[in-house]
Amino acid sequence: MPTKENVYSCTQCEKRYLSQSGLCSHMNIHAGKYKCTKCGRCCSSRQYLARHMQSHSRGKPFQCTVCSKRFTASGHLVQHSRIHSDSSHLHRHMRVHTGDKPYKCSLCNKCFSTSNSLQRHKGHVHSNSRPYDCPYCGKLFSTDPALRRHVRIHTGEKPYSCKHCSERFTRCEQLKTHLLKSHNEGTWLTCNICQKKFSHSGQLKRHLLQHRGVKPYVCDKCPNRFYTVSDWKSHQFVHISYRQFCCGLCGKDFKRKHQMVCDFKRCSNKLGFTEST
Repeated sequence: MPTKENVYSCTQCEKRYLSQSGLCSHMNIHAGKYKCTKCGRCCSSRQYLARHMQSHSRGKPFQCTVCSKRFTASGHLVQHSRIHSDSSHLHRHMRVHTGDKPYKCSLCNKCFSTSNSLQRHKGHVHSNSRPYDCPYCGKLFSTDPALRRHVRIHTGEKPYSCKHCSERFTRCEQLKTHLLKSHNEGTWLTCNICQKKFSHSGQLKRHLLQHRGVKPYVCDKCPNRFYTVSDWKSHQFVHISYRQFCCGLCGKDFKRKHQMVCDFKRCSNKLGFTEST
């Protein structure tokens, strides 16, 4: 630790330094030894003066794209940009607590907390691009994960197994519900209005929409409105005659997926298949 004996103090401004060289460098400021001829600013060394003079010769070429403030060095701009990025991250995080959703879909009026969420919604719900087709029934899907989930209806695959018992499930949500109900593992999600409990967030979100009376999804063929995308999609079968769901065991076609699933189970039981098949 430095002592009073080895601390060097400036006699003009009382700044203190741990070395004599540091004090001498500082004293150049008061002496005006390295003085800018353009603005009169004094620098402690030739290097600092040369760096300072660059600000007069080249101006401020580095401009912030958010607020248009300009800087003489790229490092200064990088440091300044953190003000905007930190503020943006904070605003996005606060929406978790406030529930604010400033981004609205122009097609169905559903609102989202971030622009990325809005873009994903448009791509999945409103996009006509469905490049993934089911090899069993020909149904088209916009994403590969959606196709893989659908194929399990035909194959009977149940990749999600309970670690406490022999039960297996087609979807992760089904396993989560089973763990909560049968083994008391996990955390129930509770509605803050009526205290009803749900096993996963999708159920709770749908339930909260019913409390608010909000039905953001509108059928373009009739006046019906719906709480969720899945309800809206299910309703569309009322207006079409095409039967896109096919039982992989008997070949019978259905309009709705749940009808095909029920038929698949009946066929499985007739053929003597077990639940794990």
